[in-house]
Amino acid sequence: MLARIALALCLSVATLAAVADSYTFGVVPQFEQRKLFAIWQPVLDELSRRTGHEFHFSATLSVPEFERGLAAGSFDFVYANPYQILRESSRQGYVPLVRDREPLRGILVVRKDSPLTSPAELDGKALAVPSPNALGASLLLRLELEQLFRARVQPHDVKTHTSVYLHVVNGLVPAGGGVEKTLREQAPTIRNALRILHVTHGVPSHPVAAHPRVPEAVRLQIQKAFLDMAASKAGRALLGDIPIADAVPASIADYRPMAGLGLGKYWMD
Repeated sequence: MLARIALALCLSVATLAAVADSYTFGVVPQFEQRKLFAIWQPVLDELSRRTGHEFHFSATLSVPEFERGLAAGSFDFVYANPYQILRESSRQGYVPLVRDREPLRGILVVRKDSPLTSPAELDGKALAVPSPNALGASLLLRLELEQLFRARVQPHDVKTHTSVYLHVVNGLVPAGGGVEKTLREQAPTIRNALRILHVTHGVPSHPVAAHPRVPEAVRLQIQKAFLDMAASKAGRALLGDIPIADAVPASIADYRPMAGLGLGKYWMD
């Protein structure tokens, strides 16, 4: 009897250890789900190989769904819009670990044959965005359109960056908001059909961040694994698809200056 109890306790401890060693990983849906999975699953597999932890890709079908999960602290690790991380810093307190060295810049794109020559001409017109709360593709862009060009646009949520570019190419909207990195990810036929009309100033890129409930030792492991991956050719190829072409350490201090930009005016709950 005692042996059975001891065995049950050992199994329970082993089960708890297994659960504690398994983490969810949420990713802001910049692309459609199949592409996100194709990009991130090899990265998570490599993280598992390097750290011994299990990572489960936590799919969300839309940015609002992702934002609700972030606000609820549903993800152990996330790859998220920097402004989302900043907004949650006083609540869930996600801890940035790594980011791309290259800044994030929003871009305003039109068809290559569009008659538009200035962002000011978009005043009152529709702007396709991957999400109203996308940092570069919507918040920063709408801020600069209004402040620099006195153009107030009507954001039209089309769910992903790829969809923004397709909407513009197909003439469904006069212009769209994106970021330099996602435009580079598009097929040449799409890139070559577009023209960039405006580029915003840069802010620190999307971080990979951890919920504070994740032990600090594990957080440091994951940070080191990303930085080590970035130091190898094969690892850089995996991270480049995210895209994090040049991973560097990140902290919440990198993002605090954004608090003074006035982006909250354009945030949509």
